[in-house]
This record gives sequence, C-alpha cells and structure tokens, in this order.
Amino acid sequence: MITITEKGAQKVHEFLGAQGVDVSAAGLRVGVKGGGCSGFQYNLAFDEQREGDEVFEHSGLKVLVDKPSLPYVRGSVIDYVDSLQGAGFQVNNPNVVAACGCGSSFRVADAEECSAV
Repeated sequence: MITITEKGAQKVHEFLGAQGVDVSAAGLRVGVKGGGCSGFQYNLAFDEQREGDEVFEHSGLKVLVDKPSLPYVRGSVIDYVDSLQGAGFQVNNPNVVAACGCGSSFRVADAEECSAV
C-alpha cells in the first residue's frame, strides 16, 4: 500500500487542476528506475492510469504504481515539503536501507530479490 498525506494530496489536486486535468482519470505516478549513486531513483509524475497499475486512492486522488516498482515502494508515504532547501514531493520509504547525500537515490535490502526495474 502507498499513502499520501493530506498536504501531498492537496498539492497534486492543485497541480492537476492548474493543468485542466480530470482527477478521476489521472493521479500521481510513483515509480522507481535504476540509477543514481545508491542504485535507484524515484520517478514521480502526473499521469493517467495504465493497464497493470496498482491504484491506491486517498483524499479523492489516485496514486498509481507500476507492478515492477511496487516491491521497492510498498509501504511508502508521499508528502509535499516546502522548506528552505526547496519545495517538492518527498517519499518516506520504509524499504530504504541507504540513501545518497543528495537525497535523490536510494538502496533497498534484498534488491536482488525484487524484479529488475
């Protein structure tokens, strides 16, 4: 399961509304791709639901996850943070065992047991 905070959901609704996108057909896609200094990077995007997606709904918002990414992000909480370092979405992922200093890449335990991303 993937959850999103109220503030995160509010920001997604704002961004989608500003783009004139219908939130009943679109949502926040949470994915993982190989790369970065720790092995994996998050790939967040506003997107429409695709065949094979796992869909989690919170606060009238869809969180879309492709099946290959799900083992890497299962249990994560998506938040929107506005700080002196900048503003943006933050993934609080319980599967992470190491992350790089820049905060944009991560490593999970038993990565070899997960399917290739």
